[in-house]
Amino acid sequence: MADNVEESAWTSVHTWTFIAFSFGMLLEAYIYGLSSVATGWYPVINSFLKSSLLAWAPIWLAIGIIFAGPMADRVGRKTMFYVTMSLYAVGGVGILLSGTYLLVLLFLAMLLFAAGGEMNTIMAATHEVMPRKHRGKAMFWEVNFINVGGVLLAAVALSAAYGQIIFQREMIGLTFIPILVVLAYSRWKMPESIRWLERKGKTERAAREYAKYYQQGRAQAAAPAGAPAVQAASSAATGGAMGGRRPGIPLKLFVTTAVATANAVGFGLMTYVLGPYYFPNLTADIILVANLVGFVVGALVATLADRLSRVGMLLYSSVGVAAVTYAIYLLVPQWSTSLTFFWILLVALNLFVGVNYLSEDTLKGEVWPTEHRGLLTAIPRVVSIGIIDTIAIYATSGFSLSQYTLFNALIWTLGLVGAIAWALRGIETGKGVSVGIASGETGVQVGIPMRSAKPAEEAPV
Repeated sequence: MADNVEESAWTSVHTWTFIAFSFGMLLEAYIYGLSSVATGWYPVINSFLKSSLLAWAPIWLAIGIIFAGPMADRVGRKTMFYVTMSLYAVGGVGILLSGTYLLVLLFLAMLLFAAGGEMNTIMAATHEVMPRKHRGKAMFWEVNFINVGGVLLAAVALSAAYGQIIFQREMIGLTFIPILVVLAYSRWKMPESIRWLERKGKTERAAREYAKYYQQGRAQAAAPAGAPAVQAASSAATGGAMGGRRPGIPLKLFVTTAVATANAVGFGLMTYVLGPYYFPNLTADIILVANLVGFVVGALVATLADRLSRVGMLLYSSVGVAAVTYAIYLLVPQWSTSLTFFWILLVALNLFVGVNYLSEDTLKGEVWPTEHRGLLTAIPRVVSIGIIDTIAIYATSGFSLSQYTLFNALIWTLGLVGAIAWALRGIETGKGVSVGIASGETGVQVGIPMRSAKPAEEAPV
């Protein structure tokens, strides 16, 4: 059944799933950016407390990720979405009513916990639910809604920038209501992952889900999953990039952690730490510009995502980001005294960051076996966001402008090393490749082994 779902045409089931996942990504970015905007709600003179408010986002995001990763593998993708939506509702009301620094921290923690779990589950479920021919495009567009969330947050913050803080907080809190309504309805209309159900041995429930969402002419397979044409198409999509290689879990963990760290620390320091720290009156403007640039370039590459090489996009964008960041470091005297030059470099940087972020976020969820996809997607995200990014926020709190930019350059160099390693030793996971091939669970065949299969029958990963 999972094979038929992967080879199906696009239907209303996929549309509602796409809406659910896209708005989930939007809300995750909106919540993450709240920590930056909230620094201006209450006077915080102590630098440690100010850093704590900034570190609050990666810390609680990571806690939510490491909780939801294994739980989504255990109880299911759709079940976890109901948990995170409930936390969203409580946290949104809490932010709306918060009147003190401590209450802001408390409800931000709840929202960030839910956001971390939400995004991780989306990253796992998308590859299992979306049709093979549209998997890359769907994932790229979903991740691009993170930029929409950033733009929305910046627009809300800007509209209230010259008003009272209570008005700004209320606007942000009230924005949750329509988004949560859309999330609740679309989640009700989407199915549980058939691939996950089959992998867990829940064949009866998988049959019920398949009959409810995919039969009655709504999602007829384009061709039988085991048909030679399907196998040939999958094999052709894989192309010579695979070359018979089966990258192991250590390589996958290194690559995904390296590129995730570069994005979490590098992008976060430039947009949510470096810019607001040196241009505090332009915090909302910086967030708005960075996310607008990311969204525009994301929209362009997302449209072609199923035709482009994931290996190539990750490699070339990593080269571009590293090069621009080193240029920023070398030109510190110029851009630190010229706001115009700062904007030019920020836009140039985010053009490459936008492509890199889409590529690495897609890769992080597609290369793992279904039964542990949630957990293994979570590990590099927790290491990069919860550990390295948090340490970086405190470690760089006393850095000079020049030291900040050099640190960013070194971090993006780490991401470049990961991209090069994947280009040399990894496989092609884009260009219409089956998620079974991307995860290493199958060869060129579309089907995947059941949970009950003997260990010798499992494909190595």
